Amino acid sequence: MKVPFLDLKAQYESIRGEIGDAIQQVLDKTAFAGGPFVAQFEKEFAAFCSTKFAAGVGSGTDALWMALLALGVGPGDEVITVPDTFIATAEAISWCGAKPVFVDVDPATYNMDPSKVVAAITQKTRAIIPVHLFGQMADMDPIMEIARKRKLFVIEDASQAHGAEYKGKKAGSIGDAGCFSFYPGKNLGAYGEAGAVITNDEELDKKVRMLRDHGQAKKYYHSLVGWNARMDGIQGAVLSVKLRHLPAWTEGRRRNAALYGGLLKEVKGITAPTEAGYGKHVYHIYAIRVADRDRLIAALAEKDIHCGIHYPIPVHLLDAYKSLGYRKGAFPVAEKAAAEFVSLPMYPELAKEQITVVSQEIKSILGIQVVR
Repeated sequence: MKVPFLDLKAQYESIRGEIGDAIQQVLDKTAFAGGPFVAQFEKEFAAFCSTKFAAGVGSGTDALWMALLALGVGPGDEVITVPDTFIATAEAISWCGAKPVFVDVDPATYNMDPSKVVAAITQKTRAIIPVHLFGQMADMDPIMEIARKRKLFVIEDASQAHGAEYKGKKAGSIGDAGCFSFYPGKNLGAYGEAGAVITNDEELDKKVRMLRDHGQAKKYYHSLVGWNARMDGIQGAVLSVKLRHLPAWTEGRRRNAALYGGLLKEVKGITAPTEAGYGKHVYHIYAIRVADRDRLIAALAEKDIHCGIHYPIPVHLLDAYKSLGYRKGAFPVAEKAAAEFVSLPMYPELAKEQITVVSQEIKSILGIQVVR
């Protein structure tokens, strides 16, 4: 049985009519760059996240960059984050002229370990970026306590956590700002590149909006040196349609994760994801850990079951960040997890039969007897 890692077409087919109508409205109004469809989505997404404001931007990377710039992070500053993330988290810090400073992660959630943060703070530290990896939020209360005590900003990288919760609060709504990616494969994905910055701070929202539009609040009156980071009208319209379906899709992901968990429970050689007691996991990625992941991935591919790796090299060990001076062994929890992660197929449309086959094949490859 073929099991793709991701099946965007299946999702599209379920909402084809709604998507077609939404795009046609954009074409009819010729509202292509920003405009009313982006404004409508911003209003809807802010309400979904329980924040006052949401500003649509061109990508998740833009969201992080704009948020940092709007908070005044710049050359000479340091920003604390984690090494087990996509490089965009660190890139946004670098493009502000600031320096990424990494801390290790919790071995159960793979999110920022709050107990490691204080030791990383220096006089140059301006902000902390916890990354809500794979769809589960970091332990935010201790992170916020540390930040508030030391007057540091907190920017949540919620690019994989649309709708995730921490003690009843939505991802992105706890820190000074929350940043989202709407890359097509995300839980809430556009049909191209898009992102958003959410906040309860009106002045921060205004500054992000200026920065995304060449530093202008009024056309041709540029108060800041900004950038072209606007969201396209078509993406705003598509996201409005998909946002209506997101709660149901999230429950589909959680249902599929529970099925995987039951089938792979206590299988020797596998570490399955866990949901922290403080929150709601939305399973953007369902990453198990196995010692010999290359063998497992290759053997599954022979069965037409396709997996991924998120992420094979922690950011501090990438060639792009050699200049920071980190060496292997600096962050042992993140490094060990990165060497063992295998991302299994995970999307709302994944069938029970497909999950069963994937789980059976994993057990078979690992030498566990499977009753078929």
